[in-house]
Amino acid sequence: MGAYRDARARLPRENIDLPEDRGCLRWVLGVPLTLIHLLNAFLVYAALRYGPEGEWDHHGYQALGTACFVSQCLSVIGILITLIPSVRRAMGLWWFLPPVVLGVIAYIRVTTA
Repeated sequence: MGAYRDARARLPRENIDLPEDRGCLRWVLGVPLTLIHLLNAFLVYAALRYGPEGEWDHHGYQALGTACFVSQCLSVIGILITLIPSVRRAMGLWWFLPPVVLGVIAYIRVTTA
């Protein structure tokens, strides 16, 4: 049994993070993150573009608050997904930028309304 173990230890091990395997992994992880970021960007755009019409527009303020709240939730989800070590290793650190920027914009918009 010892000779078998020694022979097996000398064989080159396959690495799970081979460069040719990352292409499919990037697509599998990138498509949901991109959809989350696109929905988040749409909500931030809607919050910036279609705000309340005046002091009397209570429905506009509620819609603005809801859009910004959902945008901040999507930002947190995007950050949490990107924090997973395998996602971070395959996708890179720049995937933290869209949820952080969109979350900050949504926070500023809801506080200045």
